[in-house]
Amino acid sequence: PLLLVGAKTGHDGIHGATFASVEDPHSRERSAVQVGDPFMEKLLLEACLELLDADVVVGIQDLGAAGLTSSSAEMASRAGSGVEIDVALVPCRETHMSAYEIMLSESQERMLVVARRGREEEAQAIFTKWGLDAVVIGRVTDDKTLRILHDGALAAAIPVTALVDEAPLYDRDAARPTYLDDPQIMSADDLPESRDLAADLLDLLAQPTIASKAWVYRQYDSMVRASTILRPGGDAAVVALPGFQRGVAMATDGNGRYVYLDPRAGGMHAVAEAARNLTCSGARPLAVTDCLNFGNPEKPGVFYQFVESVTGIAEACRALDTPVVSGNVSFYNETNGEDIFPTPIIGMVGVADDLDHLTTIALKESGNTLILLGAPAETLGGSEFAALRAGRPLGPTPPIDLDLEARTQLVCREAIRSGWVQAAHDVSDGGLAVALAEMCVAGDLGADLALEVMGRADLALFGEGGSRIVIEAREADLAEIERRAREHDVPFIALGRVSAEQTLSIQLRPVGSSESLELNAPVDTLRQRWEGAIPWAMR
Repeated sequence: PLLLVGAKTGHDGIHGATFASVEDPHSRERSAVQVGDPFMEKLLLEACLELLDADVVVGIQDLGAAGLTSSSAEMASRAGSGVEIDVALVPCRETHMSAYEIMLSESQERMLVVARRGREEEAQAIFTKWGLDAVVIGRVTDDKTLRILHDGALAAAIPVTALVDEAPLYDRDAARPTYLDDPQIMSADDLPESRDLAADLLDLLAQPTIASKAWVYRQYDSMVRASTILRPGGDAAVVALPGFQRGVAMATDGNGRYVYLDPRAGGMHAVAEAARNLTCSGARPLAVTDCLNFGNPEKPGVFYQFVESVTGIAEACRALDTPVVSGNVSFYNETNGEDIFPTPIIGMVGVADDLDHLTTIALKESGNTLILLGAPAETLGGSEFAALRAGRPLGPTPPIDLDLEARTQLVCREAIRSGWVQAAHDVSDGGLAVALAEMCVAGDLGADLALEVMGRADLALFGEGGSRIVIEAREADLAEIERRAREHDVPFIALGRVSAEQTLSIQLRPVGSSESLELNAPVDTLRQRWEGAIPWAMR
């Protein structure tokens, strides 16, 4: 028996999957957007967990894109079976819904359950207890056909393989976009040098890609089931596994500027940063899910971006041993004929082997030493700083050494596991200065640093790139961390010390010059700009 459980089915979400992939979304009706109900979702999750504990389930799948059509066909395909559904049995919120509409609705908070034969009433009783529908709408068959009935009359019949296993394979034209060879696009290092480093840092902290996202995540419950150990606001979230001293760490990352300027390197960076964020929390990266967002793939330049970025993602996943286990693709993302930046988003999970050795970005203790694992920035290309100054992305995308990335992350994890690291934060959007500012704000402490600079001071502070992590360590542990770094051929740079002075103070000494530059910013000022930017924009 096949049960549809959870919320009732409505018109919302019909053509939701295709709505996301049309060139002019404004030409389509807005009912394509699903209407979510987080409270009902919570009830559904609890009911499904109880259902699984009762051992009355043969199979279960949520209803996502294309609703009943895709979930039923996918379940049948995996089992090598068929399925028969009578849409007249589906509980609906609206009257006079056609079989077509019922099968394609993407109404949220619904699951498709294959129950053990004869135990349907047990399953229904569980959902009734949680105030949810649970209705037998069909059955599994052995003819490998998806058969749709409407009040007993045949409405459609199609082989499951035609829906799941025989999708068309496109081999589109791909051509390198001409803008990638435009010297004016690849000219970030030609920008005039910053005259006010502190002002530039404050401007960067207010950029939406960098500013605190607390305005968003405070509107949601991040402590569901009371198992969240590391909450939002840092590099990764960690959820404890009940009954174990282990946890699951999660992070998402993506940088459309990098992929726009160098699709292959940008794909690599997305994977590397997601892994780096897990590493900074003390977790071992394990696996990837991706969400690949691009413009119109019928344009050779867009398809080139897609092919190259997927290739970069694959190379980075192999280098970091993080297989892609799931994902989706959204094409035709454009407005008024202009494509979005190619933006593959990487969601990565890892395992925190010991919850006693989790690490946050917050500075912990005055007098501790701040260390940079990894090399100084090589270019302003791809940086948020360059985009802010020029009003558009400027290249080239920072280079990435995947072997160095893996070694740097290994040293960081080993140091965390050994108890030598008090705080850790990856260097990403905004460069070293932004990473340090975020650590100061999170820990409500200052930092007093001195940097030798080869070339531009703004490059040293705001240049971006992979394979860089700032860690805080006690004096007694520095020698061991440095020894590990040397063993793995990872650059180790002492930056300065944590300070109780509530100021981020950075002295920059250009090599070969007697002059020095300074960046001084009170932590309260940094906090106000970082925390206040998005609430101010959303007024």
